[in-house]
Amino acid sequence: MLNSQRTFVAALRKYCANHGVEVEIRSEGWLIVMRRGGRRHFAFGYDLGLKSAVAHRIANDKAATSEVLQICGIPCVPHTLFLSPEMSEYVPPRRSWEAMIALLKENPDGIVVKPNEGTSGESVFKVLTIPDLEVAAHKIFSSSLGLAISPYLDIENEIRVILIDNRPLVIYSKDRPSIIGDGKHSLLELALAAVPAELRSTVLSALARDFGRSALDEIPRAGQRCFLNWRHNLDSGARPILLEQGQHRDACIKITVEAAQAIGIRFGSIDVVKVDGSWRILEINSGVMMEALGRHHPDLVYAAYSAALDKVFQQGDPLHGG
Repeated sequence: MLNSQRTFVAALRKYCANHGVEVEIRSEGWLIVMRRGGRRHFAFGYDLGLKSAVAHRIANDKAATSEVLQICGIPCVPHTLFLSPEMSEYVPPRRSWEAMIALLKENPDGIVVKPNEGTSGESVFKVLTIPDLEVAAHKIFSSSLGLAISPYLDIENEIRVILIDNRPLVIYSKDRPSIIGDGKHSLLELALAAVPAELRSTVLSALARDFGRSALDEIPRAGQRCFLNWRHNLDSGARPILLEQGQHRDACIKITVEAAQAIGIRFGSIDVVKVDGSWRILEINSGVMMEALGRHHPDLVYAAYSAALDKVFQQGDPLHGG
């Protein structure tokens, strides 16, 4: 899909048409210029400019976000930063490889290795062995200057909360693709029957990569539920399930509002996970990307972007130019 055809761009075009705002798409769809009267405002990527540069940088940095939340006493999944060897002349020398191995040994259930910056679950690895750690680090450092390591956790549920000025706009859980065994058919056969055609390539490649190709031929016992992906990303096949009113929803709102206030984020999406019965922050996303959600709930996505744009044009946020 072309950048100019993104859900984000379509939502901004629609909002501007409905509110008398001129809109111009530049830089292959990444830069959007909006004008009304003498006012001009820029949107870039998935960022509407409703936050300070420092808040934006911290939220985009998984390790920095983790440190800020820990300083503020907000439960979170710890992320440890490791810089690429290319950065060695700019930082004090440290035995990074030994420290990575130490984290792996401290977490017998495994660790998750990912780029320190980035979204959509790209280049995210579950690591159980030192050779796997070496492969993951090499792949990430080939395109990133830093990686973050967090413990692999048995996540009971993952919720995304999208906020504007501490008010929840969208709250949904990420339902990972799974099958129920019948004692007759292989995991591959059951997955092919259960997964929509447009997601089969993504789901099956992740299944083979994470569990091994031999796992595809195994026959789950009758009634056994098998998750097809350990990741909760919508782009990896998970389905968004809107969260109904109740105790879980209230708890997620409370902790995400605390996290947003700690970082200084006005408009952002925050992932919160339930582990051992308690909620903790996983990540904060400065740019609010809702491409996958838009395929299921386009009206809700438009309403969320509209609420943020109302803040831009009705409350005199800083403008660029004039």
